[in-house]
Amino acid sequence: MKAPVDGRLAALRGSGKRLDYNARSLAALENNPRCTLRALLDASGSDKAAIATHVGHPPAFGQSVFAITRGNAFEAMVKDSGCAELLRVLRETLGLTLPEVAYEDLNDVGGDGRSAQRYARTEEVLLRAARGDGDGTLFDHPMLRLLIGGHTAYLEPDLVAFRIDGRFHVVEIKSFPIIDGQADPAQVRAATTQACAYIIALRDLLGRAGIGAEAVSDTIVLVAPKDFTNRPTAAFVDARKQVAALTRQLSRIERIGDLADLLPGDLTFDLDLDEDDRPRRPPEELAESLDQVLKTYRPDCLNHCEMAFYCRSRARAEASLDVLGPVVREEFGGIDTTTMVMGLARGELKPSEDQMEMAAALRHAARLRAELEDLGGAA
Repeated sequence: MKAPVDGRLAALRGSGKRLDYNARSLAALENNPRCTLRALLDASGSDKAAIATHVGHPPAFGQSVFAITRGNAFEAMVKDSGCAELLRVLRETLGLTLPEVAYEDLNDVGGDGRSAQRYARTEEVLLRAARGDGDGTLFDHPMLRLLIGGHTAYLEPDLVAFRIDGRFHVVEIKSFPIIDGQADPAQVRAATTQACAYIIALRDLLGRAGIGAEAVSDTIVLVAPKDFTNRPTAAFVDARKQVAALTRQLSRIERIGDLADLLPGDLTFDLDLDEDDRPRRPPEELAESLDQVLKTYRPDCLNHCEMAFYCRSRARAEASLDVLGPVVREEFGGIDTTTMVMGLARGELKPSEDQMEMAAALRHAARLRAELEDLGGAA
């Protein structure tokens, strides 16, 4: 990233400490690629949770303490004794042949989770395995990194990367259940999208050594409790589309300067923190700055973006169809607001040429609704 762009992003962030990308924030980019506000806040390293809280819309997503404890216990059980349960699942459930297994926990290297020693060790063992010089099969807690917008982002997966038939695979261990072979689609998507960041980082690590992207599979292994037990099972999940989508978003970050150039020169998201890290900037002023940036709200933003409640409030105030989700929005084509929908349905607005068909359908639906209400009243 060019220095002037980096300086502009620093001005957007202001006095707060820069927050680096992580797997969750990268996954959020893929979930809502059209949101300029999210892209700028992440690229500038701004504290989205603090900003949302200061303008009166604090985030409310996250796992309960019980869910976190259960997840940690399930992961520990799967990885116990050199990943004995994981190996059983890989062999029995997925039918993989793993005749000889060498397990290494990379979390033991370097006390600091972000230490250069841990990343260097991860790089060493994975490159040796990729070249056939090492005997590693299972690599627990590898330290990965990506250069994003000129800044190094360290990714600390709670996963195992394993190598079979010359390819590395990413394993996501989650505590939500797989019941009768099916899991909640939203949770599977969230797990898969997060794993995409690890796939891209693994490919980047190997690619810098001249090893092609095909060395890392874009099919992940999802390990989760079976039915209503604590016994693990596993399934393959195809992540090709999400890997491609996230790759495009990472390329977009490299062009973040184009977005920043469209902003007013004095625009900033600075909280103006005092010596105790308390914001001094008037909330109304900060909200005015946020309102100058294009935002795209979707209902599933509530699951992964700290700014979701703020953006939802703005979408509701503007009567935007975004509050009903992308499927409904796409059905209405060029119609952007519920006000316009109702105006066309009641015949109060004259439709444009490309709205004629939709306007006729809306008027027909309005007539049917009125007839049903009349029948209900007569009854």
